[in-house]
Amino acid sequence: MAKYIEMDILKLTAEELKLKKNNVKAVVELLDSGNTVPFIARYRKEMTGSLDELEIRNIEEKIDYLRRLLQRKNEVAAAADKVDKYSGQLKEKLIKADTLQEVEDLYRPFKSKKKTKADKAIEKGLKPLAELIFKQEELATTPEQLAQEYIDPEKALENIEDVLSGAEDIIAGDISDDAELRKKLREFVFAKSDIVSELKNEEEAEKFRDYYEFKESINKIPPHRILALNRGEKEEVLRVKIVCDEDKAVKIINDHFEFEKNQYYPFIENALDYAYKRMIFPSLEREVRNHLTDKAEEKAVNNFSTNLKSLLMQPPLVGKKVLAIDPAFRTGCKIAVLAENGDLLDTAAIYPHAPVNNLEESVEVTAKLIKKHDVDLIVIGNGTASRETEIFVVNMIKNGLDIEYTIVSEAGASVYSASKLARQEFPELDVSIRGAISIGRRIQDPLAELVKIEPKSLGVGMYQHDISQKRLEKALNEVVVDAVHHVGVELNTASAALLTYVSGISSNNAQKIIDHRSEKGGFKTRKELLDVYGFGPKTYEQAAGFLRIDSDADPFALTPIHPESYKEAERILNKIDHQSSDIKDDQTLEKIREKIKTLNIIETAETLEIGIPTTKDIIKAIQQPGRDPRASMPGPVFRKDILKIEDIEEGMIFTGKVRNIVDFGAFIDIGLKQDGLLHISEMSDFYLNDPFEILQIGQNVDVKVLNVDKKRERISFTLKFF
Repeated sequence: MAKYIEMDILKLTAEELKLKKNNVKAVVELLDSGNTVPFIARYRKEMTGSLDELEIRNIEEKIDYLRRLLQRKNEVAAAADKVDKYSGQLKEKLIKADTLQEVEDLYRPFKSKKKTKADKAIEKGLKPLAELIFKQEELATTPEQLAQEYIDPEKALENIEDVLSGAEDIIAGDISDDAELRKKLREFVFAKSDIVSELKNEEEAEKFRDYYEFKESINKIPPHRILALNRGEKEEVLRVKIVCDEDKAVKIINDHFEFEKNQYYPFIENALDYAYKRMIFPSLEREVRNHLTDKAEEKAVNNFSTNLKSLLMQPPLVGKKVLAIDPAFRTGCKIAVLAENGDLLDTAAIYPHAPVNNLEESVEVTAKLIKKHDVDLIVIGNGTASRETEIFVVNMIKNGLDIEYTIVSEAGASVYSASKLARQEFPELDVSIRGAISIGRRIQDPLAELVKIEPKSLGVGMYQHDISQKRLEKALNEVVVDAVHHVGVELNTASAALLTYVSGISSNNAQKIIDHRSEKGGFKTRKELLDVYGFGPKTYEQAAGFLRIDSDADPFALTPIHPESYKEAERILNKIDHQSSDIKDDQTLEKIREKIKTLNIIETAETLEIGIPTTKDIIKAIQQPGRDPRASMPGPVFRKDILKIEDIEEGMIFTGKVRNIVDFGAFIDIGLKQDGLLHISEMSDFYLNDPFEILQIGQNVDVKVLNVDKKRERISFTLKFF
């Protein structure tokens, strides 16, 4: 296609994102060359100016949009040129168009579409009459007299009314196709409209009772209410629409064309009314609804992403054997005993609850397993029969069992247990036992286990079924990718699911790594990855720095130092009079940490002929090899006794754990069957725009009981007590 219009996409991106053009250019070139976002953010800092993952993804999205915008501008220019309508004026408008929507408005006159009333009227030869009326030229004759000349029964123009009606159709089409007018009306509608809902189906009314007669400015309505309205509309309980002042809209149209109220105006007014109500406003209403939904989804996805990041970054429970229970009534509680590294040691099924009520045997089986395997902790899933199972465990503790327990979310456990991956891991086990294994491993290493589950099934955020699933999956996948790369992956123990999230590694590569690991007995160096069939230099470059090996043969493999920087790392070690092979010795490490503090980073970078950011990263990695960044996060809350809602009174203070965060507040687990609500209005004495400003999932927080509804088993908290 010929290039009618050109754009400096790099400059526009840099200006909008307030970044340096050279850094943007470097990011685009790296992305276009097949480099992943995590790799660029970690190992190409000198080229990008140390841009982080979010900034790089923002560049990626903006570049993609501007490339599509430029392509569409040239397609529209070509379409106009094809019908001899490409003028200097149109070119100028296309150049100035900042959005795809503006380009589509300019394309309307040339767009191939279903034949309209205006098209049919033009075919009947009524265009000259329409132009005379539209221009309101001062003529001695009336519109009716002018119309008399166009009566033609063979063209279905039987009378004056048919002729003038056809002329009005042409005028309505011209009004609707005016791009500048649409822009003015769009600005008006977006600035001054309200969203309104009313009850449509009384049989399903209860859950949407807040929206029976609802009205709010589109610029003030919070995202979660938009999603609620959308759901009510989708379920055909609510009727939702956008309303704005029609009189003001009509005035905008009149002012735009400078219509005069003379003998032609009644016919123009009819056309104007039709154009606005039937052609322009319906499309603008769709734009508004799409815009509101897009913003609401963006906020919801951001909430999901923030919650998921906190969930994945919960610290692993190192060196603890656990007995995991997947609670149930009729089918029994399934037990999985797991070693410190998550390996399955034992399984059992107990039936302590109705209808079986085999309590005595259940106690005996559980106690024997705990003693046999020297279990450190009991982990209970929070699903059906969780409360009853918690009572069962607490009674064992009260009767002399010296152990603690904790409750974890089992969201997505059933999804995992029936998945292909679970069948591959434990082909001989029942689905419910696989669920118990997943529950136990979530406390031992949350990240390694939760990556096996579709992110949207992990129970964080709200309205996950009401937003674009493609958009949600993309955002949550990016969160998982960032978490995996932030922590690093143990090459010799990681599952295929975890390896697949590593930069450059496909599911096919991941399985081949596991097959190679099984055949060769594990990797001793990162370089051995190149021996894996299909693992080429590019994949190695992208992945190697994020993979960890605890090996004397490759001491830097315990750090995020990339193999391409091994020589520089060795020179830094030599600079402080140590060999790289000494990095594993604790006493040597302590000396290294002390001496490395004295290094001049700028001077060292110049000596090594590498950038300052990479030098800083190498030094930091040498100081803390094998460090898990999750170690600083709050750990799980362990319990030995149960809490009942009957025990709760207003004013009591408890330490709870944040389980979920949404726009209007956070849900706090203090050990009750149901989480309590900490409303955003009770989080601070000053105005708080977003709960995420002060809270994150997994955080331990002291809360005061504000209200207890024992009948409905609901509890609310406040932080306003310090």
